[in-house]
Amino acid sequence: MNSKKLASFGYGLLLLGLIAAPFFGAYPVFVMKLMCFALFASAFNLLLGYTGLLSFGHAAFLGGAAYVAGYSIKAWAVTPELGLILGTLAGAALGLVAGWLAIRRQGIYFSMITLALAQMLFFVFLQAPFTGGEDGLQGVPRGKLFGLIDLSSDLTMYYVALVVVVLAFLLIVRTVHSPFGQVLKAIKENEPRAISLGYDVNRFKLLAFVLSAALTGLAGSLKTLVLGFATLSDAHWTTSGHVILMTLMGGLGTLSGPIVGSAVVVALENKIGDFGAFMAKLTGVEWFTTLGESVTIVTGLIFVICVLAFRRGIMGEAIAWLARKKNGTA
Repeated sequence: MNSKKLASFGYGLLLLGLIAAPFFGAYPVFVMKLMCFALFASAFNLLLGYTGLLSFGHAAFLGGAAYVAGYSIKAWAVTPELGLILGTLAGAALGLVAGWLAIRRQGIYFSMITLALAQMLFFVFLQAPFTGGEDGLQGVPRGKLFGLIDLSSDLTMYYVALVVVVLAFLLIVRTVHSPFGQVLKAIKENEPRAISLGYDVNRFKLLAFVLSAALTGLAGSLKTLVLGFATLSDAHWTTSGHVILMTLMGGLGTLSGPIVGSAVVVALENKIGDFGAFMAKLTGVEWFTTLGESVTIVTGLIFVICVLAFRRGIMGEAIAWLARKKNGTA
């Protein structure tokens, strides 16, 4: 079985697992949150892993779209699908402005511009009346999809979210394997050579930035619809750090890496407290109960281990091992 068939088989198994997950005890809201962050990480990977642009401000697009979608659904009583579209467009618009300013610089200067713009937006969200300030935008109703499908049921919302995320992921796959995606890879590998071949590098960078921001906006909008609220933490710089962590841990420049990385990070954040309580009960050592308060430390430790032991990330190393095995050098 070649690598493409193996990847397709793996994605097929993952999709079947997600379809069946609610019937095997999986908590739908938790899995939906995981899917939103998987889409967020995949969108970020499109920019960093395939274009070579490190953005420290992607949380601004996630949070901005979350607020726009949530406010439009709650205050304007728009339908859920229109709220998702407005949130996605908001992410794309913010990405257009931020990208237009940032692509004029390269390297660390590009990253610092994205961080500065994101922090400016964070303080705007903190002061803006429609965001709810530190309390966040609460009580966003799910409503009815197309005026027909009631999303108040977690199970119904789950399958709608699954369809949205799968379609968005297919768009990312199509982009990566399109001529546009090949140009992005060329820019990442050797930008001067891409320029010498006649490509308008800045235009391609801007398009990649806007597409990544739009997909991030879709993830933020969907997250608000699922959870029923949007908070300042969605737009905080630590969220930008989280998505970098997810992408690097899973495997930079791989399609499956961000999915695996986001699953690891989100599962750690949500389940490490339960694990600590279980270990404390099993061993009688009360120290384990503090694990829930030390999520950042544990996540950082796992990230360090991954960097030292799996420099390509979890899926990057797996793909490299399969390639060596195929060539008979493993």
